[in-house]
Amino acid sequence: MNEVEAVKNRDTIKLISYLLERHFGQQMADVWNIGLNLALRISDLLAIKFSDIDGDRLSIIEQKTGKRASIKLNPKTLALIEAIHQRHPEHIYLFQSHRSSQAKDRQAPAKPLTRRAVAKAFAFVGDDIKLALGTHSMRKTRGYHLYQACKDIGRVMRMLRHQSEAVTLRYIGITQQQIDKDFVELEI
Repeated sequence: MNEVEAVKNRDTIKLISYLLERHFGQQMADVWNIGLNLALRISDLLAIKFSDIDGDRLSIIEQKTGKRASIKLNPKTLALIEAIHQRHPEHIYLFQSHRSSQAKDRQAPAKPLTRRAVAKAFAFVGDDIKLALGTHSMRKTRGYHLYQACKDIGRVMRMLRHQSEAVTLRYIGITQQQIDKDFVELEI
């Protein structure tokens, strides 16, 4: 598995959303845009049910850690979720597989999009724009931009629910060279 990157340029973030919608439809663009705002692992993002959302708060048990995550939803995320719910009021999952909807006639249970489908779409767009893009890119991108805004690695670590600052720095792509640059540029 190749290492994927945080998307560091905001225009590139918007371009990715546009390309996902153009090539794969609104649902895949919604995965990207909501994923950026929730910073969840892909397995947790795809498993979100509308019933996990209460007002402006998402509450789930993370699959990897078994820990409860309670996330306050920002206005952009709330608007995206509401638009999805209006388009598909019968869906159980936020990102419900359309194949699952078609299987409704056969009494098959609803299922979310697969990680594989999302990874394939992201890899296609990443190849197009020459960026190592994958399912972790959303989470890494959110962490990177929060770090750039606050320079508080402890805060980023808590948002990503990591156990160590070193893991978080490596995860969001902050290198020793960038840390050195911060020390040189900030004179007090």
